[in-house]
Amino acid sequence: MPGADLGRGFTDEEIEETLERADVPYRRCDDVAATVAEALAEDRLVAWFQGRAEFGPRALGHRSLLAHPGREENLRRLNDVKGREQFRPVAPMVAAQRAADVFERGPLPSPYMLFVHDVRPDWRERLPAVTHVDGTARIQTVDPDDDPLTARVLAGFERRTGLPAVVNTSLNTAGRPIVDTPRDALECFGSGPVDVLAIGPYVVERGSAR
Repeated sequence: MPGADLGRGFTDEEIEETLERADVPYRRCDDVAATVAEALAEDRLVAWFQGRAEFGPRALGHRSLLAHPGREENLRRLNDVKGREQFRPVAPMVAAQRAADVFERGPLPSPYMLFVHDVRPDWRERLPAVTHVDGTARIQTVDPDDDPLTARVLAGFERRTGLPAVVNTSLNTAGRPIVDTPRDALECFGSGPVDVLAIGPYVVERGSAR
């Protein structure tokens, strides 16, 4: 199985048409990965809509909510966005080449977020948003050959923060399926306190003016 991104994808033109129809302020980025890495380093919540939708029960870097894993309060923030119970955990997305430095006692690579790993003791306090009370995390590894754009977000975030992982949870709210289309993404972004929507090469920021 070469990847879970087996669903629908949309061209830049289709995405821009949706943004224009919605009459929201947006801008096209020269490097959306760098823009998102900077936003995450600033502790902003990011809705990430890239490439084809994933087939399966969870987001794997194509329809995701991303956050800074070093801020314990981001677990509460994300559960508030998603409208779910505060005991619900979130998971880390980590660069495949860095995973063994941070996590142990589990199969690597682990690209589908299926297995629970131990967070190495010296990383647990550095990654409080994704470390469960028993010191574990259900990780997703990202290989730059398979998903170069998301891998560049991770690399850019690590350069800025020293952390090789980000929080990754599915882009949806309680009782609704994971976002599929650009319109779905805008509706989800507009329904909760998410700071940035990165959709294709375009960025929408909360509170920006036309």
